[in-house]
Amino acid sequence: MANLSKIKRDNMIAFLEELKKTHSDDASIRAFNEIENHLREKKYGLVWEEHSEKVDELLVENIPILTADPTRRLCKDETLPWNFIIEGDNLQALYLLEKTHKGKVDCIYIDPPYNNRNKSWKYNNDFVDINDSYIHSKWMSLMATRLTLAKKLLNPSNSVLIVTIDEKEYLHLGCMLEELFPEAEIEMITSVISAKGVYRVGQFSRVEEYIFFVRINSAIQQQRMNMLDGEVKKSSLRSIEWIGLRRREPSSKRGARPNQFYPIFVNEKDGTIISIGDAIADDVDRHEITGPDNSIAIWPLDSKGRETLWGLTPEVLRKNLEKGYVKIKWNKKSKKGTPYYLPTGTILDIENGTATVRGYENDGSIIAYYEDEGTVPPKRVWNMKSHNAETYGTNILSELLPDRQFPYPKSLYAVYDCLNFVIGQNPNAIVLDFFAGSGTTLHALSLLNAVDNGHRKAIIVTNNEHSAKEEAQLRAEGFEEGDEYWERTGVAKYITWPRIEAAINGISSTGTPLTGDYGASVEVFEKKNAKGHNSCYEKKNVEIYPQLNAIKKGNGFNENVKYFKCDWTPRKPEDYLLSNVLCLHIREMIELQNAIEVDNVKNVLVLNRTDFKNYILNPEIYPKIDNVWVNQNIVFNSEELKLLEAKGFQYIPREFFGQELKEAAE
Repeated sequence: MANLSKIKRDNMIAFLEELKKTHSDDASIRAFNEIENHLREKKYGLVWEEHSEKVDELLVENIPILTADPTRRLCKDETLPWNFIIEGDNLQALYLLEKTHKGKVDCIYIDPPYNNRNKSWKYNNDFVDINDSYIHSKWMSLMATRLTLAKKLLNPSNSVLIVTIDEKEYLHLGCMLEELFPEAEIEMITSVISAKGVYRVGQFSRVEEYIFFVRINSAIQQQRMNMLDGEVKKSSLRSIEWIGLRRREPSSKRGARPNQFYPIFVNEKDGTIISIGDAIADDVDRHEITGPDNSIAIWPLDSKGRETLWGLTPEVLRKNLEKGYVKIKWNKKSKKGTPYYLPTGTILDIENGTATVRGYENDGSIIAYYEDEGTVPPKRVWNMKSHNAETYGTNILSELLPDRQFPYPKSLYAVYDCLNFVIGQNPNAIVLDFFAGSGTTLHALSLLNAVDNGHRKAIIVTNNEHSAKEEAQLRAEGFEEGDEYWERTGVAKYITWPRIEAAINGISSTGTPLTGDYGASVEVFEKKNAKGHNSCYEKKNVEIYPQLNAIKKGNGFNENVKYFKCDWTPRKPEDYLLSNVLCLHIREMIELQNAIEVDNVKNVLVLNRTDFKNYILNPEIYPKIDNVWVNQNIVFNSEELKLLEAKGFQYIPREFFGQELKEAAE
């Protein structure tokens, strides 16, 4: 990687040496020496050396393009917007995104290389050799180039940049962000990611990393989650209260009220309700009543086995069951269950929106919460069990990809919380992560969409490299970069795509259905009101994200994802027109810009007269068309234009490749 600043400096010093040969008087020599000393002196602060990258060198003679991989495509609901995984150098991808998303991105979340020389993944942490005299300068050059482009993508009226970092570069990063975003509000969060700490000889054990929030005309949404485990119970969400169905007053004996003594038949394996029986007469022995096969009858019996009453009649209970307002608390070992129901007031709160429905349990019972009024500002020190990188990063990734390994994935919930604070109230937000790694950002965004049925869209970018050790092993086995096996085992194809595929489908990379839900809990001690004991505490598990309990991992997510790869085409082809080649990659640009799929049915691309005939003049397709993009070089008559105008057609945006075609004189 060429050091451009050093090259410029060396050229100036060489020019001074030539001047010395013709200007040898004392005053000139002193001036030359002072200039040379200034050129050679070490720079500090925000002055860093500019370094060229491979992408910059390739851009001189080539144009970046995107190519879709048809073998990597997930469509769960064609009516929903599309997410995108882009494989390639993120600098190349950012140049392309500048054409499609300038000023349109609501949130950028990145976990860039920490410059700690960890060789587990070459690109992430080993960008600079530890013995390089420009160890910080090269990292700053890498970041400044990308952050400058990122700023162009952010919505100038309301957006947020989130950057995570550790102690190696957080000072440099903070200064750089202040310089690049002078108009923004910038805050740095301290986040505990490993309570046990990372042991380092002769140093303090590291337990934390840092998160910069760069807010452009944006505010953090003040949720009651204040990011400390000890106070997590102050969450704004309060569960609805279920009431035991059996009447407990002494007068509620069988026969005291009509139609309230009847069986509830449940599945003997899991306690789910099969049916609700009819009320039986007072003189009928309950043991004579039989139910469906493989069922157990639950009757209103007190602790001593005496017959009492249910709180609702069978007709009312059946109606409530259909709506999810009834459930059974089941004991698997004893195969006994206790019925619960929602009182009328709670049902009214659910149906008028006072209580928010978050989903349903496996037995069909509703999950709903009250949102407390008022807010507690989230604190700038985050110490959450759910942010532990091992438990909720590595372990979650291992569930999804049990046959593969990826070092240091982010906690799913740490990313979820970051996104929730800035776009939780924007269900249509566009999120970009151009240091995607294992794909946690897209996974977290899918989780956020699942909570509120949002249509947020993610674009994540990652390269397809290997760790230094793996690369050496591959070369020893005779493989070279570009070989099918080499490409198939890179991070983008071996980790990022399979992780997203597993999360969305609810099936691990080995074909095993995922189990459990996305809830997470923390142990807290609460004071117990025990008679005669003023300082008695009991340990309880408190849900950190009660709204996530209803989201089952095995159900996957309603998300669509396409996989693109960055590529190049020559700026000055000799054997063909540049416009003909670029037309082959317009589809990807339109899809990326609009979060759609050009299927040539609902979304149509007309590049030539043949396309016009096949789609616009096709009586089977034309009525189904929602959007049309048209090549500006095609000439249409008035009747043809009427057909296009009726569909609100758009010309292919010139910003895609207009400048490149102009330079090529096409």
